[in-house]
Amino acid sequence: MIRRGWPEDVNGIAELYERSFATLTFLPALHTLDEHRRWFDRVVAEQEVWVCEQEGAIVGFAALDEAMLNYLYVEPALLGRGIGGRLLEQAKAHRATGFTFWVFQRNARARVFYERRGCRLVRLTDGEHNEEKSPDALYEWRPDGKSQEDV
Repeated sequence: MIRRGWPEDVNGIAELYERSFATLTFLPALHTLDEHRRWFDRVVAEQEVWVCEQEGAIVGFAALDEAMLNYLYVEPALLGRGIGGRLLEQAKAHRATGFTFWVFQRNARARVFYERRGCRLVRLTDGEHNEEKSPDALYEWRPDGKSQEDV
């Protein structure tokens, strides 16, 4: 079930984020779980957050601001079961004119996931947009498949 995320979900979101982020072994761990809890407390208060819940546990979440998908994370043990796809569809439904988002270049699984679902690579950078300083990729999704640069 996908539903809106609320302040009482922050602990589950932060714990899921830690488990998922830890699978990106090419990245340094820069923050503690408590720091992530404080950060996601802010994210839930300031952004539109959606959680996927199964049997009372948060197994995925997405966070959107006005024009950017800032987070889409899924429980690592449940990858490939449609949770990420459902969360991405939720984002598309709530940002019908489109949005952008960042993906680490080395996160090949995520890049394939997004490209198969109609998202388009806009540009590659050397990591100046993330605190890990890891090369990243800016993607976008537009309902007509056209880039904002094409319009």
